[in-house]
Amino acid sequence: MTNERCKQTYYGAVDVYTQQCLIQPTEKGNSEGTIAFLKYLLTQYPNSRIALIWDGATYHRSQAVKEYLESVNQGRDESNWKITCMRFAPNDPKQNPIEDIWLQAKRFIREYYHLCQSFNAVKFLFEFMTHRQTFNFPKLFSYGCFS
Repeated sequence: MTNERCKQTYYGAVDVYTQQCLIQPTEKGNSEGTIAFLKYLLTQYPNSRIALIWDGATYHRSQAVKEYLESVNQGRDESNWKITCMRFAPNDPKQNPIEDIWLQAKRFIREYYHLCQSFNAVKFLFEFMTHRQTFNFPKLFSYGCFS
């Protein structure tokens, strides 16, 4: 396969109650993609409050994302926010359960690379391996009241 210039960025989250992974493809990691993913999560959990624990990517804490979160949480006490965002410790991907899922999906693709005749096939396998799949990593159960 010769698609060296093709790439795909994914946003992902794991529901600590169900251990189900939700992913969403986006053109690249930026404020617009982050906001689109937050909107997607709201459609998936319309009657729930969402707590996100994520890494320190600059676009996760951009002004546009802050403004979007303010608009979603407007008029609510902090204890009742629709979306609450917290960050993992800086530079420690070992804390982040989604990193384990990305690694498992990459291993799967490496194992079945012979089926990949195109970049679209690679994306299909990645999404097949991750989206709406259930994962049971010990790390998922280490987040106190969120687990």
